[in-house]
Amino acid sequence: MSLRINDPAPDFVAETTHGTISFHDWLAGSWGVIFSHPKDFTPVCTTELGRMAHLEPEFAKRGVKVIGLSVDPVERHALWAADIAETQGARPGFPMIGDPTLAVAKLYDMLPAGAGDSAEGRSAADNQTVRHVFVIGPDLKIKLMIAYPMTTGRNFHEILRVIDSLQLTARHRVATPADWTAGKDVFIAGSVSDEEAARLYPEGWSAPKPYLRIVAQPGTAGR
Repeated sequence: MSLRINDPAPDFVAETTHGTISFHDWLAGSWGVIFSHPKDFTPVCTTELGRMAHLEPEFAKRGVKVIGLSVDPVERHALWAADIAETQGARPGFPMIGDPTLAVAKLYDMLPAGAGDSAEGRSAADNQTVRHVFVIGPDLKIKLMIAYPMTTGRNFHEILRVIDSLQLTARHRVATPADWTAGKDVFIAGSVSDEEAARLYPEGWSAPKPYLRIVAQPGTAGR
């Protein structure tokens, strides 16, 4: 199954380091992030899990639940967590899905259907495509997908930046420009006519081109 942005996020039941979860029930109307790993005890992923452990409060402030996934069994995740705490200075407090049958990896189109049904004997290179980030909205639809190569660590501040944009544009009919960060100016969405924009923004906007209608971010500077 090929997944795209705005597709429903596939539901699943899986064992995690926090017990058995049903994914949609676990989200319970919240935003969510799944970030996946090809194997436990790998160097880049160890730093990523440590970084997420440090930054999890930032995700929580935004109402975002975090869950990790690795194709190894949950029992190995617990051992790996000790290494992460020792080397990265923080132990993951979020659940980690065990996916030894590769079921969730295949459900989320990270491995082909012909990959088999066991992680046993598979190397990290065999699972190298299991390095994705999915952001799921409260409507249980996929809002973001990013795939990373094995040798490049993820930038979790970028994931937070995108979540800030997704949440802002879900509340207001605006779009965010390149390199935008929270608090900076935004565009009035193209779906908003000038007549409607005049009602939404009675103080007006700047427009170097008719399609570039720039306003202060809603919620800042008195908006």
